Amino acid sequence: MPVMGEVIGFVDHLYFDNCTKELRLEFFNVLFTKMKGKMFMNLQESNILRTLLNEPFVNQRILAETSGHSLGIVNRSLRSLIEKNYLNEAAQLTEKARAEIKEKAPRNAIILAAGFGMRMVPINLSTPKAFLEINGERLIDCLIRQLKEVGVNDITVVVGFMKESFEYLIDEYGVELIVNEEYAVKNNLHSLALVADRIHNTYIVPCDIWCDSNPFDSAELYSWYMVSDLIEEESSVRITRKMELAVIPEKAAGNAMIGITYLLDPEASAVREKLKAMDTEKYADCFWEETLYNRDRMIVRAKVVKSTDVVEINTYEQLRDLDSDSSQLQSDAINTIANALQCNEDDITDISVLKKGMTNRSFLFSAKGEKYIMRIPGEGTDQLINREQETEVFRTLSGLGLCDDPVYINPKNGYKITKFLNGARVCDTDNVAELRKCMKLLSDFHKMKLSVPHTFDIFGQIEFYQSLWDGRSSMYRDYRRTKENVLSLREYIERIRTDWCLTHIDAVPDNFLFYDTPDGVALQLTDWEYAGMQDPHVDIAMFCIYSLYKKRQIDRLINIYFEESGQQCTTEIRAKIYCYIAVCGLLWSNWCEFKSHLGVEFGEYSLRQYRYAKDFYKYALEEMKKAGDENEQG
Repeated sequence: MPVMGEVIGFVDHLYFDNCTKELRLEFFNVLFTKMKGKMFMNLQESNILRTLLNEPFVNQRILAETSGHSLGIVNRSLRSLIEKNYLNEAAQLTEKARAEIKEKAPRNAIILAAGFGMRMVPINLSTPKAFLEINGERLIDCLIRQLKEVGVNDITVVVGFMKESFEYLIDEYGVELIVNEEYAVKNNLHSLALVADRIHNTYIVPCDIWCDSNPFDSAELYSWYMVSDLIEEESSVRITRKMELAVIPEKAAGNAMIGITYLLDPEASAVREKLKAMDTEKYADCFWEETLYNRDRMIVRAKVVKSTDVVEINTYEQLRDLDSDSSQLQSDAINTIANALQCNEDDITDISVLKKGMTNRSFLFSAKGEKYIMRIPGEGTDQLINREQETEVFRTLSGLGLCDDPVYINPKNGYKITKFLNGARVCDTDNVAELRKCMKLLSDFHKMKLSVPHTFDIFGQIEFYQSLWDGRSSMYRDYRRTKENVLSLREYIERIRTDWCLTHIDAVPDNFLFYDTPDGVALQLTDWEYAGMQDPHVDIAMFCIYSLYKKRQIDRLINIYFEESGQQCTTEIRAKIYCYIAVCGLLWSNWCEFKSHLGVEFGEYSLRQYRYAKDFYKYALEEMKKAGDENEQG
């Protein structure tokens, strides 16, 4: 048996390298009390003891076949288990063994089901991942059923996205729901931190797992993390010969991480403490598995399953491969693609989510030898954007080379398909050469003096976005005064206003795309959702505030635009652009407050937009005065 010093060294290495001496002493006092006089089983011995719990001993060869261990390991383990009084001479479990099995038996389970499941496009638009169906049964129902089959009835489900749809689980299975209100901006580390105090002899289970056979057991003797025998590049760990999970170098292949976990003390205690310490903004994007790592490995052992027996369902194609008859495969988006491109649904492959935008979700896919992007409108978009007007804009732009003409656009629901641009990247807002190219494209577009039947009323939109707050007050205490100041700029804007034309409105750096063509690098302007008739100088203001530019950078961009357009920027025009920056700052601040009520947060962007409303109101007044003085002198 290992001596106590070896156990202390092992546990100390696992978790306590960075802890205070006091915390170490407190922990090991508890450890001494619990472990005094005990003899420990190793991993193989634990597996064999659990096998004997379910399968009475016949002979060593049958035990080797049943447990999956070699005959040599079985013989050594039997001798050791008898020596440690876990087995008697007939290889039957002793009272000591049964007591330890009872002590370490699962008490409860926590199912993590709060997230969007962004990689599951287009299914995740209307269905939480937990509700995906395999062979006619929802994933979460299957997991709960399997837990109850082994006697785990204390089940907590952490929910967030579409939380109301999980309510039936309370009556159906007697589970408890815990709501993660920050599911849109924090990963599942926060979800588990909400229930950290419940982690004692606990299964932690992702909601998107399908298990062909029951992965749970009424007897667990050590802490483990489930991985697959499948080797993939997305993994962070690989199994060592000692069944440890070691961190692998970036881009190296490792064992696919399934995520089902069982935690006993002391590992459960370590995870509880780490969850509480890491539940901060710094770790908002982290998976809870970060609490299992210490240096170059996890603090729990590996539990390996066959890739055909347990599957984490992350993508539409994985679901299609697992159950081609699943009802969730009936997707409007997939049907639309098939009809628009005149192909079979099975021809739509390589589906992967793109970064979620402020307004939409989009995904990349392949069909008929080409790559495409499909845009799916986001939450509340139907209240913000007129899709028929957007379609009219694209008709006006068709063939002008300003953007890639859509392969398909639906003026009713906003679905849009465009060809994928190879090597596409957005404008670098600190690269003057790129800024000049973007402003040249923007000014050339303005000079076309294109026209559509609708306008973009900035002041009207400020009021409209505020109306979507449903009577709630602004998050900003001085909002009323700030709004009054901004609205007072309208008179000056209308007096100095440039002739209106089709204006992009959302001419931000992320919508200027540089991409590769056979002839070199090209540039286009994308995302015309808000476009309408307006003063073209609004586009300059929008670029500046999205870039979070300071005043010096804003003046630089204004100068670049007018240099590339071959026009002069008078003091009056600069004052007007400052006015637009203040007005547009309030506009998008109001928009951010509306999205915040939907659970979508934008961090610094939201705060900075409100600051533009306040700061550039003052700068505009100063520039107006300067323009007035110049006119008097003239």
